[in-house]
Parts: sequence; structure tokens; C-alpha cells
Amino acid sequence: MKKGTTFALRSFIQLFSFNARKLSSSSITDTTRPFPDYSPKKPSVRDTELVHQIANAIKLRRAEPLRRSLKPYECKFKTDHLIWVLMKIRSDYNLVLDFFEWARSRRDSTLEALCIVTHLAVASKDLNVAYSLVSSFWERPKLSVNDSFVQFFDLLVYTYKDWGSDPNVFDVFFRVLVEFGMLREARKVFEKMLSYGLVLSVDSCNLYLSKEKTGTAVIVFKEFPEVGVCWNVASYNIVIHCVCQLGRVSEAHHLLVLMELKGYIPDVVSYSTVINGYCRFGELEKVWKLIEVMREKGLKPNSYTYGSVILLLCRSCKLAEAEEAFREMIGDGIVPDNVVYTTLIDGFCKGGNIKAASKFFYEMLSLDIAPDIVTYTAIISGFCRVGDMVEAGKLFHEMICRGLEPDSVTFTEVINGYCKAGEIKEAFSVHNRMIQAGCSPNVVTYTALIDGLCKEGDLDSANDLLHEMWKIGLQPNLFTYNSIVNGLCKSGNIEEAIKLVGEFEAAGINPDAVTYTTLMDAYCKSGEMSKAQEVLKEMLGRGLEPTVVTFNVLMNGFCLNGMLEDGEKLLNWMLAKGIAPNATTYNSLVKLYCVRGDVKAAAAVYKDMCAREVGPDGKTYENLIRGHCKARNMKEAWFLYRGMVEKGFRVSAGTYSDLIKGFFKRKKFVEAREVFEQMKREGIAADKEIFDFFSDTKLKGRRKTDTVVDPVDDIIEREYVESRHCKEAVGDDVLLRELS
Repeated sequence: MKKGTTFALRSFIQLFSFNARKLSSSSITDTTRPFPDYSPKKPSVRDTELVHQIANAIKLRRAEPLRRSLKPYECKFKTDHLIWVLMKIRSDYNLVLDFFEWARSRRDSTLEALCIVTHLAVASKDLNVAYSLVSSFWERPKLSVNDSFVQFFDLLVYTYKDWGSDPNVFDVFFRVLVEFGMLREARKVFEKMLSYGLVLSVDSCNLYLSKEKTGTAVIVFKEFPEVGVCWNVASYNIVIHCVCQLGRVSEAHHLLVLMELKGYIPDVVSYSTVINGYCRFGELEKVWKLIEVMREKGLKPNSYTYGSVILLLCRSCKLAEAEEAFREMIGDGIVPDNVVYTTLIDGFCKGGNIKAASKFFYEMLSLDIAPDIVTYTAIISGFCRVGDMVEAGKLFHEMICRGLEPDSVTFTEVINGYCKAGEIKEAFSVHNRMIQAGCSPNVVTYTALIDGLCKEGDLDSANDLLHEMWKIGLQPNLFTYNSIVNGLCKSGNIEEAIKLVGEFEAAGINPDAVTYTTLMDAYCKSGEMSKAQEVLKEMLGRGLEPTVVTFNVLMNGFCLNGMLEDGEKLLNWMLAKGIAPNATTYNSLVKLYCVRGDVKAAAAVYKDMCAREVGPDGKTYENLIRGHCKARNMKEAWFLYRGMVEKGFRVSAGTYSDLIKGFFKRKKFVEAREVFEQMKREGIAADKEIFDFFSDTKLKGRRKTDTVVDPVDDIIEREYVESRHCKEAVGDDVLLRELS
């Protein structure tokens, strides 16, 4: 062990074992209190005779139900008789239970009688019945908690010496108090038992430790050994968990080392708890080291360990490593549960890989692991993110058919998905269904609908919905207002948007980076770059930190308005200030270079972004392919197309068209046809201009020879004929417009 580590551990041991708060003076005494003698009320002669008759009837007619054998005595039986009869039959435990239940069914038993039967149950090692008896007292209407607790405990002590003398009865009593959340009373029992020379079992103390507040549990862990409690591995695991909950994972790790130094052997729970703590704080390197130590000690990670690691990897967007850990988990013979699968599904959905998420979802179903509402919400949300509302709607319906009721989160995800896809009618249909299901829409739900309406340009309906929110008592938040600001900007009402910003600011809601970025975007698209830069200055003046999106908006504005030098300066400034540009930042420059026909400069930008480990996205490839196709650099365009496909990016109809046109211009008809065939396999419809390219090629082939060289597929022929019929049906001027 390294010197620094040893010093840190020593300091921790001192911290953990010094200056602990002492137990109250009543709990640590020099002399042990004796349990009192039991002296019940004496029966009268008449009562003695009745008790004798009842006891004989119970013993001699035990084969009969008590309700029949004791029928003659019911009218004379009183509460006082219960204890006297119990004294007669105490040696027969089963008879005691039957008689006690008979008595309780006819009139309330005394607390003293309940304590007596509890003692007898514990003495007979029937701890479950003892637990049930004590619990029954706290489940019924009673006096104040403190008064009833004192009465019960005092009577339990009073009856102890004569009716059981088994200290486990106090363990049962203590456990019931803890389970019912009466921790203060449980602590008093612990301290009172010390005065009688008894220490509660470590299992009972562990239960108390696990239920206490995290900070208090740590204090209790320090205190109890001073009065005789010998903690075990489970105890250490509980307090390690508490320390992790307090966010002090390093201390929890030191405690793991300390327990081993004290002779306790940490188990898989000990290690997994600390690993989970490090996972919560994203300490992946420490996680791997601890797993390695764990394996060296012959301990295999369990499902909890793997679940924690997989969750961290998914949150860190290390999805390939998450899947690798998942497969390793299966290789270790651990069957993944619903939680692990849901974590992976959610992680891959948020990472944009809906295909992988679907694979895990259907793998889960094939293993008969039932998805719950969280699982369905995750996969539905994933399809909503990529705009596949057909599949999202299908899964939403499937979830309901399985008897799973959508909650507000699920409904809102579906509504938001439809809104983003521009399917406002469907969004409101789900909204109505949400209300009919008794699930109240929240601010997020309304914001999604308002955002959808604003994007459709229906600002009046968005405003009506805003008033509806106020009417039902929901306060619009910044996201709601930002949606309306965005809608106003898109409709060209920038001044109205600025006015709205002033209004919600006056109401105490301060604009954020999104608000200012939206206004900047509007000015950029309207060509007012100076005003966009003024908005940026105001934003900075308010102490708001611009995001990469803010700079992307400015970059897009420069490039849209042909201000290439300003765009280049902005990129260099971002790099100099340590602001990491993303693919969108570079895409604006690539697009402008390609529009200007400078594909060499566009390629240089592409190389620079790759060198800086900024992964190109689909738009990067589309822009470069279009630029190279226009410059007739088909070799480079084809290379980029192959890279785009290999990386899993969806190729758009426009990109396919650019490639086909480029190959035709270079008279590479075989390559053009190959691209066209791939386009058809992807289910992407070609426009009329592409069909014309192929038809013109066919006609030229027919003029040269009597046979058709490389005829087009039947589907192409049919669509080509249909396109010709369409052309004949419209005027020449319309046809020219379509072709252009």
C-alpha cells in the first residue's frame, strides 16, 4: 500500500472511531437492574371456580371447537378471567393460542394478556406469531404513540420474569417498532434493555441501522459497539451504503478497506455498494479498478454490480462498452432483469441508435422478461426522437393492450413526438385520451403542444392553450415561453418576440441562453447580422454562458449571408477559447464552400474536423457528396457515400439524386444504375428528373441497336410511363417548372 494511501486510511480510522457522541447516561450503568416479580390480581372464590371450569373444559374437550365447548361460559366470561385461565393452561402452547383468539373475538383483551401470550410464543420459538401479536397492537386505534409505547414496554418487562425470560421477546418488540417507523421509541428500547443487562441482537440492530437517516446511521454505527453490539459484514454494508448516499464515496471505500483490517471479509454486496457509489459520480476508472480487486479476491460481480456499471456507461454515452458489459454479464451466468434491459434501451434511444434499442427490446420479450411502463416509455421516446411516429404509436397501443396504463411521462413523450413530427391532430388526440384516462396534463405536456402549434405557425391556438394553462392553475415556465418566442420568430414577428421576453422577465422569469439563441437565429435568417451580434453581447452582459448551439446559430448566419471570412474567424475564435465545435459548426462552412464550388476548401474543413475528433454527421456527408458531384469528382463522392453507409447514416433522396446525376454527367451509367437500385431497395422514391435520365439513356441505346441494352426494371418502366402520362396531362410551362 502506498504511503499516501496509508496516511489517508489512518486519518479515516481516527475520524471514524473518535469523538463519537456518547449514549445517554441511563444506557450505561454500573449496576444491572433486575426484572420485577410478577404479581397478578388475585381471583375471588367464585372467579376461581369459573376459571377452573373453563380450564377443564378446554383440556378435556380439546377435540371440539372452543366456541362449542366454552358456549356455557360465554355470558360469565370477563376480561380478568383471561389471564387466570392462561395461568392454568400455559404449558400447552397451541391451546394458549386457540383460547387467546377465542377470547379476543368476544371482547378486547388486555395489554397485559397480549404481553403474556407474546412471551409464551417467543419461549416456544414461534417468533412469527410473536411478531404478529405485537404488530396487531400497533395496527389498531390507540392512545398517543408515546403513551401506548410506554405501557406496552412496561408490561412486557413486568411479565418477563414469570412468563418467558427469553430476551428475544425484546428483539421482536424492537423490530416491530422499527418496521412501523417508530425509530425514536426503538432507540429507547435499546437503551432501556442495556439497563437490564441485555444487548439486542446484531440482526435487530442492523434493521434499525438500515431504517435510520443516513447521517444518524453513521453515528449509531460508531456508538453501539461501545455498549456491546458486535457488528457483522451486513452492518458494514449498510453503513457503507449510507456513507455513499451522503456523497462521501471515498470514505465508503476507506471503510471497505477498514472492515477487512478489522477481520471482516467484504462480500460482493460490500464491493458492489462502493462501485455503485463511484458510478453515481461518474468515476469510471475507479470502478474498473475496484472490479479488478473484487475479482482478485475471488468475488464475481452480481446483477447489481453490472447494473450500476451499465447505467454509468449509458449515461456517459459509451454504448459499445455498455453492450460489452451486458454480454459479459450473460457470460458470467447472470440473467439480466427488466432494469438492466430498460437501462440499455433508454441509453441507446438517447444515443440515437433506435435500431440497437429495438434489438434489446425484442430480445427482452423473447426471454419472457416483461417490459414495464418505464421500458415502454423509453422505447417509445426513442422512436419519437427519430420521428418514427408509426412505430411509436404501435408500441403505445401494444403497451395499453398489455394492461399497462400510461402515466403522464408516457403520454407527454407521445404528444411531444407527434408535435415534433408536425402531426398536431394526432397530438391532441393523445392529449384528449390522457384526460379521459384521468391523467392530468402537466406543464411539460402543455409546453409540448404549444411548441408544436408554434412550429406550425398557429400562434392563436398556442395562445389559447397558454390561457387554458393559467385557467387550470398551471404556471407556464421558461420552456413554455421559449416555445412561443420561437414561434413568433419563425413567423417573422421578431419585435413581438422581444416584447414577450420583456413581459415574462417582468413576471420574474429570466430569459436563458435558449431565449437569446432563438432571437439570434431569427436575426441571422433575416440577414440582420449586426442585430444578432448585439443580442449575443446582451446575453454575455447578463452573465449567461453561450452554448455551442449559440455559436452554431451565428456561424449559420454568417454562412447564409455569404460572410465566409466572419465564419472562419468565428471558428478560429471558438478553438482559441477552448469552445469545442461540433459537426453542425463545421457543416455550415462545408456547405458554403461547396455552394461556391470550392470543394478543395470543403475537404480541408472535413479533414480538420476529423483531426479534432469531431465525428461527421449525415449532413456533413450530404454537403460534401453534393459538392463533389457538382464538381464531377465522382470518385471522391462515391468514397464519401460508402463511408456514410458504413457509419449507419440514412441516405436521403436528394443525396441519391446527386450521385445519379453526377454519374450520368460522367457517362458512368452502370454506377448510376447501381445507386438507383440501392435507392429502390431503401424504399426511397425518385423524382421525375431521375426517371428521365434513365429513359433518355434507353432511347439512345435503342437508336444505336435493335435491342435494349441493360433494360430498366419493370417498376421503373411503369413509373416512367406514368410520369410521361402526367407530363402530357399538364401544360409545357408547368412541365418546365417541374424539371427546373
